[in-house]
Amino acid sequence: MRRTFAVSALLIAAATGARAETAATLYSANCAACHRADAAGVAGQYPPLKGRIDKIAVTAEGRRYLADVLLYGMVGQIEANGAAYVGYMPAFNRLSDADIASVLTWISSLGGSKPPPAISAADVTAARAQPLTAAGVAKQRQALEAAHPLP
Repeated sequence: MRRTFAVSALLIAAATGARAETAATLYSANCAACHRADAAGVAGQYPPLKGRIDKIAVTAEGRRYLADVLLYGMVGQIEANGAAYVGYMPAFNRLSDADIASVLTWISSLGGSKPPPAISAADVTAARAQPLTAAGVAKQRQALEAAHPLP
């Protein structure tokens, strides 16, 4: 019995570690070129993700917005941590719902929230079922910002 439990615990730990490694690899391949490997962004060009995504993901509307940003991209000006950013975020809708959820959850884990909010594949699937344009995502952000300020 103890042996079975120990083996099960090791398998669960290995699977969890593999998911985090996959998410980190996906982030590195798709996000790090702009938002940097440490998710700190580039002042004036690419907003920081670390320490912000976890705060946005605490509400269902925030998780939906984050999924929409990755699925449909975004264009226009945003404010992040008190700094203005004007630009274009490309769509990553070629990634699977599970991959998008994995990357968002991994970025969320870089913030200070304990436990960090998780974005599920179901959250992404729901967002994919209601397509938006990049401009529509920007409007969604404005509405979210009006409801409660985003970091």
